[in-house]
Amino acid sequence: MKLPIVAYGDPVLKKLCTDIDQTYPDLQQLVQNMFETMYNASGVGLAAPQVNLPIRLFIVEIKADEEEPAYKKVFINAQILEETGEPWAFNEGCLSIPDVREDVIRKPNVLIRYYDENWTLHEEVVTGFPARVIQHEYDHIEGKLFTDKLSLLRRQMLKGKLDNIAKGKVHTDYKMRFPKQNKKR
Repeated sequence: MKLPIVAYGDPVLKKLCTDIDQTYPDLQQLVQNMFETMYNASGVGLAAPQVNLPIRLFIVEIKADEEEPAYKKVFINAQILEETGEPWAFNEGCLSIPDVREDVIRKPNVLIRYYDENWTLHEEVVTGFPARVIQHEYDHIEGKLFTDKLSLLRRQMLKGKLDNIAKGKVHTDYKMRFPKQNKKR
């Protein structure tokens, strides 16, 4: 089932999310719904707060290309333990902030500990583009958005566009829930 994606301005996107355990209701169905939602929106990652759930869960799927192998994982109760390497800028976007893309500086390597959908504990180093996507989605479960990493001047320049997103004055090809609008589309 495709879930509506929460738009910029909704308080759930600024909440520090809580851990879950193996008794979380219908977790496998939720993970399946999140992948379906992400595919429908042509994303490469999706965090639970983006579907209005303040829990520490996110998914990532990157298709293989010449530079990177395919990467698909579920992250539950993730903790980034270390970020290393020479910081690099990359133009990021977010399904909760449609039509806004900005250069964000992140480190290229992360050491992350997490449970997968089968509750197997992993600790691994991830590099390159998958590391960047993980950091972006991890920020969501920490109550942060990629726009928080922009300069104050750049955020001020985007204010009108961000306010319009919160009001639903944006077109998407996927269902969204707008905090300053009562109807879903």
